[in-house]
Amino acid sequence: MSTEKPKKISAEDIASPKGMRDIQDSEYYAYQGFFEKAAEVATYYGFRPIETPILEREAVFTSSLGVGTDIRDKEMYSLKTKGGDHLAMRPEGTAAVMRAYIEQGMQALPQPVMLYYYGPFFRHENPQRGRLREFRQFGFEILGTPKSIADALIIRTMTLSLEEAGIKNISVEVNSIGDKECRSGYIKDLTNYYKKHVEELCPHCKERLKTNPLRLLDCKDKRCQDLKAGSPTPIEALCNDCRHHFKEVIEYLEEMGIPYRINNNLVRGLDYYTRTVFEIIDLDYVNAEGMNEPMTVASGGRYDLLARALGSKKDVPAVGGGIGVDRVIMSPSHKPLNPRILKKPKVYFIQLGNEAKLKSFGIIETLRKAHIPIAQSLSKDGLGQQLAIAERSGAPYTIIFGQKEALDNTIIARNMETRSQETVKLADLPDFVKHLKDELR
Repeated sequence: MSTEKPKKISAEDIASPKGMRDIQDSEYYAYQGFFEKAAEVATYYGFRPIETPILEREAVFTSSLGVGTDIRDKEMYSLKTKGGDHLAMRPEGTAAVMRAYIEQGMQALPQPVMLYYYGPFFRHENPQRGRLREFRQFGFEILGTPKSIADALIIRTMTLSLEEAGIKNISVEVNSIGDKECRSGYIKDLTNYYKKHVEELCPHCKERLKTNPLRLLDCKDKRCQDLKAGSPTPIEALCNDCRHHFKEVIEYLEEMGIPYRINNNLVRGLDYYTRTVFEIIDLDYVNAEGMNEPMTVASGGRYDLLARALGSKKDVPAVGGGIGVDRVIMSPSHKPLNPRILKKPKVYFIQLGNEAKLKSFGIIETLRKAHIPIAQSLSKDGLGQQLAIAERSGAPYTIIFGQKEALDNTIIARNMETRSQETVKLADLPDFVKHLKDELR
């Protein structure tokens, strides 16, 4: 028998993991409110919901994101199960949705298939404002069409969702990186250009030049900015079909009055992207120092190459994007949206004595069926204490159910504004509640 004493657990030992946090009360409702509004926008535009597992097979992401991407090479939370499976906590939503599209036989459905989703995603990166290791995204995906109007529809539903949440001063940065035909020529030109200046590159870009040249355009290091400004642009290398596709996307944005800017350096950096790529910028965002610092709150693009990367025998033209909900909630422009589950209490329920406690649930159930939200303190006993809480709750009515009322099968209903009260028989409570509901409208 071991004589070793168990280690004393400290607060630090059980603290939430770095970059992950608890969400409660008003903040929880803010997230829930945004989800409901974005889901409403999605539903009215013809999207249907999907929820993919938080754990996916690692190959879903390693085969689709591309060598040289930070998400694949540095940021994935991976694990090996006791059964030997290699799994990963999902770092993004698009690859998982495409996996579901293929696995669930959605190719047989009328095309395109339009899906939306919401949930937590995970990346092992340095936590900072607007960038967490557990973060929440709301995503829109359209699978099964190459048409440019699908690209515009994704951008439209995302900007609408942001505007409904108060993020109105936005700019859509948009670019086209071509398809697999014209992009190969562009990557060759880009690589040749940077090879001439390899000694001037930051260490990360020297590695990107070998593994993923498109990521060179995504570099934020000051040492690389002048080189980036003089580099070949993807638009210059577009074939006629890609150029026409991009022209149509821009025409849709202009017709819808969506503010946009063509950003020649925008590439998004993941191997599966083709043609349209975009980011939506909150121009009113404020950094940790209180200074205005525009922040990307949503992004996406077309990913016509993803299906084959996941083993499909056929290409599946598709486009989608995700909204960084944490960044939306943190924005000074954010307008909290009350979720449907949040109801201000109309009645405060007070009970006194064992007999009353026993019958309390029947009264609360009558109120629930009548759709009258309540507040209560079933664990408390004193009348004065419960009345004080009732006053602070702001509920316009209080129902008092004491020992006498329990024996008489009655309740006392008190109007908290006029202080008037009346006694109601339990048998008449449904009718009284119906009358009360009409009065509270």
